[in-house]
Amino acid sequence: MLVTTAPQDPTAADRRARLVLHHASEPGDALLCRLVTRFGAPTVASALLAGSAADLLSPHDEESAADRASLISRGHTLQTRCYRADPDDDLAVGAKTGARYVIPSDAEWPAALNDLGDAAPLGMWFLGGTDLAAASKRSVSIVGARIATGYGMHVAGELAAGLAERGWAVISGAARGIDGAAHRGALAARGVTVAALACGIDLVYPRGHEALIGAIAAEGLVVSELPPGTSVSRFRFLDRNRVIAALGLGTLVVEAAARSGSLVTARLADELGRPVLAVPGPVTSEASEGTHQLIRDGALLCTRAAEVVEHLGDLGADLADPAVSARTSSRRPRDSLDPIAARVLDALPVAGRGVLDTVEAALAAGLDPHAVRAALGRLSAAGWVDREERGWCARLIL
Repeated sequence: MLVTTAPQDPTAADRRARLVLHHASEPGDALLCRLVTRFGAPTVASALLAGSAADLLSPHDEESAADRASLISRGHTLQTRCYRADPDDDLAVGAKTGARYVIPSDAEWPAALNDLGDAAPLGMWFLGGTDLAAASKRSVSIVGARIATGYGMHVAGELAAGLAERGWAVISGAARGIDGAAHRGALAARGVTVAALACGIDLVYPRGHEALIGAIAAEGLVVSELPPGTSVSRFRFLDRNRVIAALGLGTLVVEAAARSGSLVTARLADELGRPVLAVPGPVTSEASEGTHQLIRDGALLCTRAAEVVEHLGDLGADLADPAVSARTSSRRPRDSLDPIAARVLDALPVAGRGVLDTVEAALAAGLDPHAVRAALGRLSAAGWVDREERGWCARLIL
């Protein structure tokens, strides 16, 4: 089963062995990852098929005692599942789908996945033309509720589009709700988006997202570490979440209830040392209880794409533009005035309603006339006041 047409090619042997090991256990199996790191995939796969995997570890090695005991207890299950593997069939299904199988020694492999350590994927199926190794160097994972509100869907789409416009890749899980809105926002901005599936690369889940996943494959990338034909299950969604957390430089939770699965992704990102960001929602919304808890626990509060980029981008180079629109800004032009000038301006009548000379303005403001005279000079130069024949008045500035 592990024999290749070019046995002298170590990469081909490694690839086929990893295809077998994908069937041996579920993704993120720390025991298999440690064995592959230590002995190589071909040796581990052959030992599992022969039922002698426990012999790889010395019974006198105390550090490996727990792994050896686990291999003894799990040996039959691992062997049976390996026997069911057919690398040629997997590759044929992948080729029919248009997918390719990528392993850590390939140039396409994103180094970010290696941060998962003993939980790193043995290999990944890629569908699409995007270079994930490059895209993951400037990427954001966006997750949230499947049963999302209109507010959450709108915010997710806007944030994803804004990130895509700035050249950032959007990573998500292709699920209903926030995931789908994030993917669509990135696609609408003609940006890069990556969908990590919790099923085989040849399947589509959820139903109704055939067009969306097809568009992601055409414009971005669809990935899965599960063998072709593998159906979804609850624990596979949790396994998939670690890939989403690893591929982003940070994880942004847009909307999440108190027990949302996206909070698991946020926790995994935090364990990887990745920043966790969250979008606040209405204080009365149960759909935002999870994001509010994240913010209380230290997650970075974000409301627009520029803020996300500022937190995750290059230090000093990706700063958020302080000049936001009048709709979102709380600053007013007079906020730039110094306290004395602001006090003098408040004391003056608006043009057309009278004037005050310098002494009268000082009395009205309760300030020293010399300070008022200097303040009037600053206000006049800035266009806040006019000097008429009998005194000073404030301009009507909206």
